[in-house]
Amino acid sequence: MEDSWIKVFESKQMIQAEIARERLEENEIAAVIVNKQDSLYPVFGMCEVHVPSKDSMKAQTILSDEGPFTDPE
Repeated sequence: MEDSWIKVFESKQMIQAEIARERLEENEIAAVIVNKQDSLYPVFGMCEVHVPSKDSMKAQTILSDEGPFTDPE
């Protein structure tokens, strides 16, 4: 049976999603980035970080404990 994956972070900037993914992987949580940005107009859409549902609470705690992400608009 496969785990379902849950979104734990989103940003308009890919670099912010990469930072979130790296923080999670440093804490031994599998994480993937789902890029939902438009390929021609990247200002439309978001980059989302997803983790297995069993790790979602721990992932949210890690991301909130290690300081806020700034997401300039």
